[in-house]
Amino acid sequence: MNYHTESLRNALAAEYVLGTLRGGARRRYQQLIMTNQSIAETTWLWEQYLNGMGGDITPVAPGENVWESIQEKLGFVNKNASVSEFKAPSKHQSRFWRGPALLAFAASLLIAVVWTSLSPSLAPPVTHIAVVNDQKTNPLWLIEISDQQLRVRATDQLVALADKDFELWIVPANGNSPISLGVLPKNGELSVPAPDSLKSVPINVLAVSLEPLGGSPTGQPTEVLYTSNLINV
Repeated sequence: MNYHTESLRNALAAEYVLGTLRGGARRRYQQLIMTNQSIAETTWLWEQYLNGMGGDITPVAPGENVWESIQEKLGFVNKNASVSEFKAPSKHQSRFWRGPALLAFAASLLIAVVWTSLSPSLAPPVTHIAVVNDQKTNPLWLIEISDQQLRVRATDQLVALADKDFELWIVPANGNSPISLGVLPKNGELSVPAPDSLKSVPINVLAVSLEPLGGSPTGQPTEVLYTSNLINV
């Protein structure tokens, strides 16, 4: 496979993080993570993105019929029997079924999360993501863009400077001057309405510059430190 293809890397990374990449394919991918920097970065990006989605979802306790259905599928109760007729498994049976039961429960939770994430009541879906790395490829910021929102999360790898700020820029593909997207957070998360420039300007890369407190005094980057490509989701 051509792992230089961005769409393939994203598809494999998403499957790996969700747990749907299994067997020999999963073992081969785990080896790739250890030897291929692009694969490792893409996997980290999808871990942050999907875990972030889960953090935005309000937990919902499953109904009793869900647990009853799991018991039936595992053979703990007869399909026609009532819950009161359920017989506790023996110690040996409990050990034997513990693994499959946990897998079934985890699968039901994953389905609930994915189903909830598709609900139209949640925030608009993310269309682009990017990871800003330093020279040692340590991830510093995770950027998510939707039609309505620009969301940036600082990682614990970022070393904040008390007397300086970091500013995010669009570097247009048409050669025009960089366009500021605002000062980046030094910790935690920042969400702002998506600037019109994210839709109207052809983007080559995103860039991060080091600036005086408050941002660039000239309207242009003072000292560019890092660049990052946008990835279509």
